[in-house]
Amino acid sequence: MDLTRTLTLTAEFRPFEEVDVHAKVAGYVKAINVDVGTRVTKGQLLATLEIPELQAEVDQADASVKQSDSEIVRAKADLDRARSARDLAHKTAMRLSASASAQPGLVAQQEVDDAVGKDQVAEAQVNSATAAVATAEQQLQVAKANAARLHALFDYSRITAPFDGIITKRYADTGSMIQAGTSSQTQAMPIVRLSRNATLRLVIPVPESAVPDIHIGGAVAVRVPGLNKSFPGTVARFSAQVDPTTRTMHTEVDVPNPTLEIVPGVYAEVAIVIGQRLGVLAAPVQALSRGDHVTVFVVGANHALEERQVQLGLETPDDVEVTSGLSEGDLVVVGNRGQLRPGLTIQPKLTTPTVSGGR
Repeated sequence: MDLTRTLTLTAEFRPFEEVDVHAKVAGYVKAINVDVGTRVTKGQLLATLEIPELQAEVDQADASVKQSDSEIVRAKADLDRARSARDLAHKTAMRLSASASAQPGLVAQQEVDDAVGKDQVAEAQVNSATAAVATAEQQLQVAKANAARLHALFDYSRITAPFDGIITKRYADTGSMIQAGTSSQTQAMPIVRLSRNATLRLVIPVPESAVPDIHIGGAVAVRVPGLNKSFPGTVARFSAQVDPTTRTMHTEVDVPNPTLEIVPGVYAEVAIVIGQRLGVLAAPVQALSRGDHVTVFVVGANHALEERQVQLGLETPDDVEVTSGLSEGDLVVVGNRGQLRPGLTIQPKLTTPTVSGGR
């Protein structure tokens, strides 16, 4: 027969995830779109904050970006003028220098020196205009970064759901003043509490003796007395460490709850398989006599009783595995053994159900 030993513990259902949703920036609640019991999806808008000061800063930052764009256009135009002036001054200086070299005395040296000086000044102006363009471009990057930062902050005025779930508590109403929930030193009020209940957790303290039989993915039978129903569960995670105070191991069982039929907070009875033997020889627990040795009475030839010493394996509340001392087909006596002794002849009466091997 097949023997299974289970450990039954009581646990309370918890949401798979639960969080109080805070605002990252301070403001007044302009609109709140959900209430207790509302089912939401990840990214869904829960509430909107009104933050006039931040809106003004965003507008100012956008204006600074436009101003920086204009500064770049002006600086590039100045650079183009400086390059044109430099090119003209350079050509003039080159012509005068060439004429003075070809025909000495044709062009006054002072005129040549003035042209060369103007060429150098024009080159310096080009360098200055180039630097001005680079500075304007850097200022644009600074303005864009500041605008992006403020836009990111302003986006936090839209409070969205971090995951699929159900609203279990609403803290704020329209017009409520919400503090920024970015510091552990402040007692900022959340907007709502969101729970993910499509999958629930059961946290159970597994006794030290059963720890070796706990494995990830192990099937668990979960019965909810309040619903008078049973649900499948799975061992999802455990601490792999025994608490020295309670001598138990923190173990979590995941239970699918797609219809939200199970409500967090209710109790469940969790039956975990901690031992299983398939196709073994077994005897009823009532057939055992426990003393210095474990014995059973077996109906032998001519219905005479024989007392045999047996070795046991896995034990369940009703049956126990017999590893030696019995053979398949042996009939054992179940019940009161007070008047029985070896060699006594009896008229056996089979009990039902009849189990192959050991009864």
